[in-house]
Parts: sequence; structure tokens; C-alpha cells
Amino acid sequence: MTLAKAYAAPSPKAPLEPFTFERRAPNEDDVVIDILYSGVCHSDIHQVRDEWFPGIYPQVPGHEIVGRVRQVGKKVTKFKEGDTVGVGCFVDSCVNCQTRDEDREQYLPGLIQTYNNLDADGQPTYGGYSDHIVVKEGYVLRVPDHLPKDAAAPLLCAGITLWSPLKHWNAGPGKKVAIIGLGGLGHMGVKLAHALGAEVTVLSQSLAKKDDALRLGADHYYPTNDAETFKTLAGTFDLIINTVSAPIDWNAYLGLLKVDGTMVLVGVPDNPIPVHAFSLIPGRKNLAGSMIGSIKETQEMLDFCGEHNIVSDIELIDIQDINAAYERVIKSDVRYRFVIDIASLNKA
Repeated sequence: MTLAKAYAAPSPKAPLEPFTFERRAPNEDDVVIDILYSGVCHSDIHQVRDEWFPGIYPQVPGHEIVGRVRQVGKKVTKFKEGDTVGVGCFVDSCVNCQTRDEDREQYLPGLIQTYNNLDADGQPTYGGYSDHIVVKEGYVLRVPDHLPKDAAAPLLCAGITLWSPLKHWNAGPGKKVAIIGLGGLGHMGVKLAHALGAEVTVLSQSLAKKDDALRLGADHYYPTNDAETFKTLAGTFDLIINTVSAPIDWNAYLGLLKVDGTMVLVGVPDNPIPVHAFSLIPGRKNLAGSMIGSIKETQEMLDFCGEHNIVSDIELIDIQDINAAYERVIKSDVRYRFVIDIASLNKA
């Protein structure tokens, strides 16, 4: 075992604070990674504050990890010391299955999250707000070397969360795609949908982010606080991806879909939102959900981002500023993703 330095939430609602713990000893198929950067996801906040399901404490969040390989087990063949790698939202899957489902593993029983979960040995998993991590080779991802490592970190969650529905619902040339919300998730949706060749529209509450949306690759931008938007865009889109967790009227947005169009939910509102049958039936419309992606799919996304030089727009912070950063995320006061410089763990 090795001693790890980290920041952790000692209990629900408590501020994060310095924490040390023991990482498990690496097995023959493990990769030991020195963490360089860890993105800050809104789901980190939900989990450390016990807002989704009972948490495990102390809790070390972080599932947007980019680092450098320190050591590999003797059965590891894909990675070597010094490689730039990533770790996303889970570190094992299909643990109760005879074979691993490489295409749908994120949806099946046996998924082990990078943090706030128990591993196959019953020990808590600890995430990326720490100086190193030990992960099975099959759950380590190769990060293109030419991408900036700090801005690549959010690809491991924000990137794949948008990539998966865009690919599953065939976003590309000839398709009209709308992204609801221009935050940490939404801005990645714009970049990826644009690179895939779709015609991209951003739907945001006001005109405040219009210039940013167009810079990121959007073809059109409409404010949703203007009722005329919903009249102008009625029946327009093949695919809408809703990235917001705010309680918006899904029925109004379903009205923007073409016949056979789909609205995909990736944001999670605090409370249920009612949907009327007539919002779906007349246009044979679909309301769907999507959650991250498989390791196979995530590697495909990283390779695509490498080919198109896509990373997140970030604000780099020291880990000592994490509690203030959480409050800013809640206020949507970041453009567009915080990333922690893990070297700051060594500051006094």
C-alpha cells in the first residue's frame, strides 16, 4: 500500500479538507497513475453533499482525471511508465457477469464508481482529488499527448456525457441538434456536435452567452426567456440534448422536435418534471436519458478530440480553493469547467 494525499469531505455537507489514506497495493493488471489534474463536476457536489444517495465518508471526489503512469503490473500491455492517461467515472464493471459488456457496461449491475463506491474487495473507492490512483488496465484511457492535459481532464466526464448521446442518436451532417444550457456539459456538446458536422443551436436562458456559443461552434443561438423562441423553432430539431438540472418545462422543448425527434436528458433536476402524453404522441417523439459511456466509447471520444483538437474551456484552480469553487459551480459562475492542479496539494 502507498500513502495518498487528498482533499475529502469528512461528512455530508461538510467542507472539503486535507486527508490522507492508503491506496491499495497494485496487482499484476494494475496501473499506478500520478494524478496531474482533476476536473470538478457538478455531480461531485451532489455526492459529497449526500443529495443523490447515501454517501461513503470520508469521501474523495473526482472522476475527470488526467495523469502520468508511474508503474505498471507485469501483465499490463497497453501502457508504460510515463504515458499520459485518464480515468473517468468508473474503475470496474460487470463484476458479477461472466463476460464484460464493452458497449453497455455503464448501464449494467456491477459498475464500480471511481469514488463514493465500494470496490470488489468491499473497500471504499477514492477519486481524483488526490495525488495518485491505482486502476485496472482495462479502465485506464489513453489521452492524446498533444492535448493540454489540464483542459483534457473534463473530457473524462463532461466530454463523454455529451459524446455518447450525440453518437447514439446519429448527430452529423444533415442533422439539426439543439443543446439546452451552455455550462460545463453544454459547451462540450456544442464543440462535439459541431465537429461531427451537425447544424448546432444553443438554447440558453438569456443572450448573455451568445458570443461564447458562436465561438464554440454553434450555428444559431436563441434565448429561452423569449416566448417567440418556441414559436420560431417549433418542429425544428432532430435531436435536443438537455444538459440543465433546473426545473424547466420539458413539454415546451419537446414541441421543438421534428416528427420522430428525440430529446435526451443528461441533467438531473432535483424533483420530477411532468410530461404530458400529447407532447409525445402527435409527432411520435422520444424522451430519453443517457449516462456517460463505456470505456470503449470514451476512448473513441478521446481519439476524436485528439483528431479535432477539442478540449474544455477551463479555469485552473488550486485544491485549497475547492470549497469556493463548489459555490461558484452552484451559481453557474464558471466558464466552463473548473480543473484542479493537483500539484497544489504540496502547498503549505
